[in-house]
Amino acid sequence: MEAAGGQLEAALLLIMQRHHHHSLHQRKITDREKIDAVRSAARVADLLVATVDGGVQELYINERRIEIEARALLATIARYKKQTDRWLAATNAINSVLKEIGDYENWMKIMDFDCKNTFQNDYSIRKGTLLPSLNITLFRTGTHRLRL
Repeated sequence: MEAAGGQLEAALLLIMQRHHHHSLHQRKITDREKIDAVRSAARVADLLVATVDGGVQELYINERRIEIEARALLATIARYKKQTDRWLAATNAINSVLKEIGDYENWMKIMDFDCKNTFQNDYSIRKGTLLPSLNITLFRTGTHRLRL
C-alpha cells in the first residue's frame, strides 16, 4: 500500500504541478491580454481625443484665420476711408478753385464790358455824338452801377 500511496502521492503531486504550471501559464496569458486590452483602450481613447481635438483644433485654427483676415479687412477699410477722405478734400478744393475761376472769369467779362462801354462812351464824347441827357454807365460792379 505504501507503493500505491507513493504513486498516488506522486500522481497528486504531478497533478498539482501541472495545475500550478497551467495556472502560471493562464496568468501570463491573462496578464498579456489585460496589457493588450489596456493598450487598446488607451489607443481608442487617444484616437477619440485626437478626433475630437482635431476638430476643435481645426476650429481654433479657422477662428484665428478669420480673426487675422478681419483685422486685415479693418485695416484695409481704414486705408480706403482715409484715401476717400483725401479724394473728397481734393475734389472740394478743385470745386472751390473752379468756382473762384468762374467768379474771376465773370469779373473779367464785366470789366471787359465796362472798359469797352467806357471806351465807346469816351469816343462818342470826343466826337460829340453823345447827347448830354443820356444816362451813361461807366462802371458796373455786381449790383451797383455808377451813372452820370
